Amino acid sequence: METHSSQFKVRLGLFVAVGFLIFALAIFLIGKKKNLFNPTFNLSTYFYNVSGMQVGNNVRFSGINVGTVDNIKIINDSTVQVDMIIQKSVQPFIKSDCQAAIGSEGIIGDRILIITQGSASAESAKDGESLASVEPVETDAIMKSISVTAVNAEIITDQLAEIMLNINHGEGTLGRLIQDTTIAENINKTIINLKSTSKGLDQNMEAAKSNFLLRGFFRKKQKEAEKKKADAQKAKEK
Repeated sequence: METHSSQFKVRLGLFVAVGFLIFALAIFLIGKKKNLFNPTFNLSTYFYNVSGMQVGNNVRFSGINVGTVDNIKIINDSTVQVDMIIQKSVQPFIKSDCQAAIGSEGIIGDRILIITQGSASAESAKDGESLASVEPVETDAIMKSISVTAVNAEIITDQLAEIMLNINHGEGTLGRLIQDTTIAENINKTIINLKSTSKGLDQNMEAAKSNFLLRGFFRKKQKEAEKKKADAQKAKEK
């Protein structure tokens, strides 16, 4: 009987010890998240819409979690105040001209409050100071914009398909040019005629140069061209 009672007491003691350890660990984790064991200072900011931000969400600066959202309260119909608890160690790096913006942990993660970098010449933010804010872009607005873009792309695709169909059937100017062999042959003949005409003009020009009446004119033009070339060469040498 005494042995049975001793085993019960041992089990009870182990249960109490394990429970105490779990309780202490929970207090430590909660205190760490709330920055209860580190020196802190307070900041605040104001938004028109906090876009799902909740108390306890992380505050991030330079990609590092430096605090948590301590309180969210509605000031009036167009203003929501967000209070933050920030680690004292980062206070020198958070400037008075920093801005607060709402982001998210990944695509569908929790909302976070992001403090942007300020200018190096600005003073460090003081305890209780209010930072300027940047209103978040709502997911609904992004989805609406994507929807409009998708509709426009669909319309353009349908129009391109219709144009290609008309071309394949020989409709329109481009379609007739591609499908009608007669037009293609006429274009080829026109190009051949232009080449022949150009060759004839070259021959006429050579004949004109040989004509004693025009020989002086062409020689004068040749001398002027050579003089310009020589002047340009002298200018480069200088």
